[in-house]
Amino acid sequence: MCGICGEVTFDGSSASVRAVAAMADAMAPRGPDGAGILARDRVAFGHRRLTIIDLSTRSAQPMTDPELGLSIVFNGCIYNYPELRQELQGKGYRFFSSGDTEVILKAYHAWGTECVKRFHGMFAFVIHERDSQRVVMARDRFGIKPFYLAETKGRIRFASSLQAILAAGDVDTSIDPVALHHYMSFHAVVPPPRTILSGVRKLPPATVRVIEPDGRSREEVYWRVSYERTAEDLATSGEVWRDRVLEALRLSVSRRMVADVPVGVLLSGGVDSSVIVSLLAEAGQTGLQTFSIGFEDAHGEVGNEYQYSDLIAERFGTDHHKIFIPSTEMIDSMPATVAAMPEPMVSYDNVGFFLLSREVSKHIKVVQSGQGADEVFGGYHWYPPMASANDPLDAYRRAFFDRTNERMAAEISPAYRADHDASLEFVRDHFELPGADDPVDKALRIDSTVMLVDDPVKRVDAMTMAWGLEARVPFLDHELCELAARIPPEHKLKDGGKGVLKDVARLLVPHEVIDRKKGYFPVPALKYISGPVLDMVRDVLGASAAKDRGLFTQSYLDTLFADPPAHITPLRGSELWQVALLEMWLQSHRI
Repeated sequence: MCGICGEVTFDGSSASVRAVAAMADAMAPRGPDGAGILARDRVAFGHRRLTIIDLSTRSAQPMTDPELGLSIVFNGCIYNYPELRQELQGKGYRFFSSGDTEVILKAYHAWGTECVKRFHGMFAFVIHERDSQRVVMARDRFGIKPFYLAETKGRIRFASSLQAILAAGDVDTSIDPVALHHYMSFHAVVPPPRTILSGVRKLPPATVRVIEPDGRSREEVYWRVSYERTAEDLATSGEVWRDRVLEALRLSVSRRMVADVPVGVLLSGGVDSSVIVSLLAEAGQTGLQTFSIGFEDAHGEVGNEYQYSDLIAERFGTDHHKIFIPSTEMIDSMPATVAAMPEPMVSYDNVGFFLLSREVSKHIKVVQSGQGADEVFGGYHWYPPMASANDPLDAYRRAFFDRTNERMAAEISPAYRADHDASLEFVRDHFELPGADDPVDKALRIDSTVMLVDDPVKRVDAMTMAWGLEARVPFLDHELCELAARIPPEHKLKDGGKGVLKDVARLLVPHEVIDRKKGYFPVPALKYISGPVLDMVRDVLGASAAKDRGLFTQSYLDTLFADPPAHITPLRGSELWQVALLEMWLQSHRI
């Protein structure tokens, strides 16, 4: 829910209300139900509200508790807020609202920065202490809710979207060469704290940052997932792991039904979303609204998975909505889709989620979605080869990286090249961290805590919130993920991947959904660049802005245009779409 922003100064000047208002206005789609600004000397907060919990104005933000001397802006949802509220009331705290925002304020007063360890949910928040003038920032464990920062001498700004940071002005918009290296090599994933722009950074997931009045700050990582196992874990049978996962999923899905408005499900027809629907039906949920999207077929590839989503909708009696998008509408929607991206996001299904969210938002404000299951339970094709890899780093690089550092020397113009193999060094350092000794565990950890954050999760948040729709991801419940990390890799890799989750699914959903070829959000017209899509790409890369910028060598662009289908990354992405999407994003944001 919502969008947050603000400015804090350290040089004696007052915070700019104009800048905060501009940031808040830029996030209007994230929070169409209300807006507010709080300015107090060197601190100014802005907020856009999507009403999900406590629909009254008592939970409007920015929220101030005069008795405690605390003010907050908050984006997200704390699913266990009723339990925390009861505990805090037992400590003598009095509440003036019935929502989760005030619970965060009281919890911070009671437990300090340790309060984040008690929260089950997705969140990004900033708290200002009136008496000490200290500012505290925090982001949830998996970075489900975004948090962008722009720091200059004497000032820091923050917002839920990079677009909002740009709207305030005075930002270094030069291209960060290391971030560009990640974008071109690490499958368009730019890990925090970097973004593609030198002047904008991200607060990493599971991080609390405390900023003193003079600008000094410290950061603490409050949660890490461990893949270390006890002897008992190693001896536990697959059936026991299945039953434990089922119970954890039941709890996770149930937690994400906390709302004062109806909650639906994005139903792709795959195992993950089908399990969510089945568990809600099992819990007695009636009138559940489910939503599926389909596109025109292209190049012999079917553009929808209706046969599977229809099967689940019929089995569990949902109020099902099938949304069909013709290719012309998809192409016409690309500029708006790119404008909604807080960072360049190359996956074909961005436009799918964007258009799906547009239609879903006409019916409902909150949905559950299946992101995270592949990264947590081992569903991708590169995990099985990791199990027998003598060199895990090289095996992962070969499967996941779009191109080598050597290739980039011929493809990226000299002014934009990183001076080292940034992506390979990043993965090497991550693989060497303690807590994941098995090669499969190393891959699962980096995928679930880095790749997932800045690809699927960011994509879903950006595309849903562009239409004032909140997406909740039960497979990223941190207790469920801690349990999954303890499960030995062989239980995850069986049955072609996600073995233990498929064992759970066999207790819940039809076998046709489980024993099918793995599917992805199909957008075939973008996967095979031709016709109008190719024309659009030519226009973008031929524009004067692209030529003046000169990110890529002309010889590389000529090679791509000569035969677009011949240049496909190991993960089956189009190289031409990758370079065009980056330039499209830069032009969309007038960079």
